[in-house]
Amino acid sequence: MVKHFVSVSFLFASSLNATAQTTTPTFISDSLDAYISRGLSDWNIPGLSLAIVKDGKTVVMKGYGVKDIETKEPVDENTLFMIASNSKLFTGTALAQLEHNKKISLDDKVGKYIKGYSLYDRNTSELVTIRDLLSHRIGTKTFQGDFIFWNSNLGRQQIMNKMRLLKPTGLFRQDYGYCNSCFVTAGEVIPVVSGKPWEVYVYDSLLMPLQMNNTHTLSQGITQRPNVSKPYTTSFTGKLTELPYDDISNLGAAGGIVSNVKDLTHWLLMQLDSGRYEGKRILAWDVLQKTRDLNIITQSRRSKVYPTHFRGYGLGVYAADYAGRQIYYHTGGADGFVTNTCFVPEENLGITILSNNDNQSFFEALRYQILDAYLGVSYTNRSKAMLPDFQKKMSETVKKTETLQARVKANKTPMLLDAYAGNYENELYGRIVIEKDKDGKGLSINFKGHNNLTAMLQYMDKDEWLLTYNNLGYGIFPVKFKTADKKVASIELRVNEFIDYDPYNFIKK
Repeated sequence: MVKHFVSVSFLFASSLNATAQTTTPTFISDSLDAYISRGLSDWNIPGLSLAIVKDGKTVVMKGYGVKDIETKEPVDENTLFMIASNSKLFTGTALAQLEHNKKISLDDKVGKYIKGYSLYDRNTSELVTIRDLLSHRIGTKTFQGDFIFWNSNLGRQQIMNKMRLLKPTGLFRQDYGYCNSCFVTAGEVIPVVSGKPWEVYVYDSLLMPLQMNNTHTLSQGITQRPNVSKPYTTSFTGKLTELPYDDISNLGAAGGIVSNVKDLTHWLLMQLDSGRYEGKRILAWDVLQKTRDLNIITQSRRSKVYPTHFRGYGLGVYAADYAGRQIYYHTGGADGFVTNTCFVPEENLGITILSNNDNQSFFEALRYQILDAYLGVSYTNRSKAMLPDFQKKMSETVKKTETLQARVKANKTPMLLDAYAGNYENELYGRIVIEKDKDGKGLSINFKGHNNLTAMLQYMDKDEWLLTYNNLGYGIFPVKFKTADKKVASIELRVNEFIDYDPYNFIKK
């Protein structure tokens, strides 16, 4: 596919581009609905909503499938989803706006606004700027610490305090590592200079001027809102399972916004009209430019699958080349939801896709398929190409889970459960409590850093236990206790990589 694209002459490509600007691609007009319906079936997705804006108009805006598999209520353009990290560009834009208004400089040291703020390394603590936080370039790994922060009972100040315990594996301002706690910190600059919390400032300065009247800056209270999609996953078991809604208001600036495709078209139309919406100036052009200027390179090699070579990160948004155009995009993932937004200023094209199964890649395949159609890329069924590898990995995961559960059923060894019960601590996380479960056949874990997170430990064999979280979004894993001097010393726990890549070692006290 890439070879084909490279071989096309400049004249033909220009002609194709001109055609794409004036006509609706056949895929969009004739095949889109069937493609999405097949994708929902293939990837086991209950529902999805999509909007496409082109040349200042909304050309597609509709829902597919259902928001609730029990009631079968359909998804429509007003159905709310957690957009998760698509919130980040709102935060980056708010801070770029404050710089435009001469309230801050993006290159100001964070310590100027948040007294006592420190990271693991003293030099980094003294040098880190607002721009560094918004660019994921403090040297930590992707998702590092997120188990501690996600759905936790920590406030924003406590999250910032915990960051001093995140030991970086990369180099400051050189190595990219996706950092949610960095955006929380950047968001906390906003109340210092504006007098308004992040959620209020974003609502007042961005959502209301854009008439995004059904968009909410915090996930808190989502269950009480009308027309909200439920969250689902097929992770670990292969069975479509409803998950509890995430409560990530403490991570608001990194991923707290709840929205729908109708409202997000306003955001996209503003991005594509240099900061104007319905003819009214919402943001100065230089504010948008600042969010899009690259601050760190995240990829610099030609893709073997897509017509892209370079990718970097601005202030809450990725920028890349795609089929000879510059595109801007971001994805978002919360338990039960994956979403994306994308806009191509050279084509006056914007796309947003919201979906309610977090264990799938169709939401991305669909974005690429739409880009291909509008940018004149030779047709390849992106969903069909991605599906076999996903199905293979999913089958392997389900088989592994079933094997672990069979080992629990086959176990006949009585365990001295009292030896394992007690308080355990991890410096970063804090305390967990392990105790005998009610029937005395296994152990339960109470995670004191979270409001509603528990897990079961069931003995299998060979000193291994099966760890099953009460929230399937966190996963199912084999674990071992470590012993010293014939006493239980510690246990290493992990969660779904969707949340955090690192294991956490808890020491028995």
